[in-house]
Amino acid sequence: MPNIILLMADDQGWGDTAYNGHPHLRTPNLDSMAANGAVFERFYAASAVCSPTRGSVMTGRHPLRYGICHANCGHIKAEEITLGEMARKTGYVTGHFGKWHLGTLTKDTVEANRGGRPKFDADYAPPWDHGFDVSFVTESKVPTWNPMITPPRSSGDVNKSLKEGEPFNTAYWTGPRQMATENLEGDDSRVIMDRVIPFIENAVNEKKPFLSIIWFHTPHLPVLTGEVYRKPYNHLSEDQQHYYGVITAMDQQVGRLRKKLKSLGISEKTVVFYTSDNGPEGKSAKGRTQGSTRGLKGRKRSLNEGGIRVPGIMEWPGKVKPGTRVKIPCFTSDYFPTVAHILGLDLKEYKRPFDGTDLLPIAQGEVKQRFKPLAFEFQDQLALIDNNYKIYSRDGGESFELYNLAFDSGEMINLATKDSGRLDKMVSIWRKWKISQENSAQGNDY
Repeated sequence: MPNIILLMADDQGWGDTAYNGHPHLRTPNLDSMAANGAVFERFYAASAVCSPTRGSVMTGRHPLRYGICHANCGHIKAEEITLGEMARKTGYVTGHFGKWHLGTLTKDTVEANRGGRPKFDADYAPPWDHGFDVSFVTESKVPTWNPMITPPRSSGDVNKSLKEGEPFNTAYWTGPRQMATENLEGDDSRVIMDRVIPFIENAVNEKKPFLSIIWFHTPHLPVLTGEVYRKPYNHLSEDQQHYYGVITAMDQQVGRLRKKLKSLGISEKTVVFYTSDNGPEGKSAKGRTQGSTRGLKGRKRSLNEGGIRVPGIMEWPGKVKPGTRVKIPCFTSDYFPTVAHILGLDLKEYKRPFDGTDLLPIAQGEVKQRFKPLAFEFQDQLALIDNNYKIYSRDGGESFELYNLAFDSGEMINLATKDSGRLDKMVSIWRKWKISQENSAQGNDY
């Protein structure tokens, strides 16, 4: 059975890679991965913020089906089937590394956003209770350099109650009441990969297939990095040096991972996916929020293209041809059915609706168009993408806009009046999806 690795950055924009034309960023390992596999030119996060998108990866289902509406909202329910549970059922050893953000990790230690606070005890949902044999995880964000230490406020999103140089009050957890205490200094992506590599080596030594989910914190605020990673960008502003530096540091760890797969002789037996959980934070060129949408409208928290279109790569030597470019829209809910297919499982046995579809025949060129539209809902925003066309509502469905993304990726030309028939059909599809989603939210899938 093939090994499976899912990599995810945090708040990395559509334009935040060198292979996608960034004027400054250096991402040689992501560039190599893209050249050696399939680049999804229209890959989407299932939501405009972190936790819901992570839920879509973990279950193949829209997070509103089980109550994850926003960051720090809800948790993975026991009744949901996770990637870890599905893979472990078929004999895989499973590991989760980096950001979790799908529930709290402790009931008795106050930390992060919700952990250790009695009113959030019902949201206790750690990875070790959801199918993962090995864990090295934080509940939510940490600084991208010296992750356990409060950074300068200039790095962004630092709570006023915290003091620079003192604990950041978020831990890396490895199990119930078990916090990591060593090797927590320097680049956070390296700290994470230092745990991933032994996990993979152990799986290979034990001759077991593995599922490794690696969710970097980079480049989520607080953003800061070391001098070695700032140096290539020393001709730019301090904020740009830190932002581009943390992505280059993360890219280095992607390269380290790919090199390890080759040295172990398992690169052709391993499928690696890469994406981001949503578009870039904040306003471009303001402080450390230097992320790029490459001209797309909107940013994080928006269902416009810039808030949800993200990097997407699939590398599987011998299965996916180098230099493949996928123009069909795909999204993070597709990972679960793709992994199920790789594992030889039929999702029908789970008797519940899934929002994704198998990526492999798309990446291999066997599928020329998408038959299951991508449905979105985030707060008062609604959207549906059906191949080249997209509908978008900013007012909870009172009105909809229509765009042809094949010619108008910037969502500048509203075709709602000109092509009202298509608009009505797509709105009807979205409303049918909404009925299914609400039925799930009432617990009727279990």
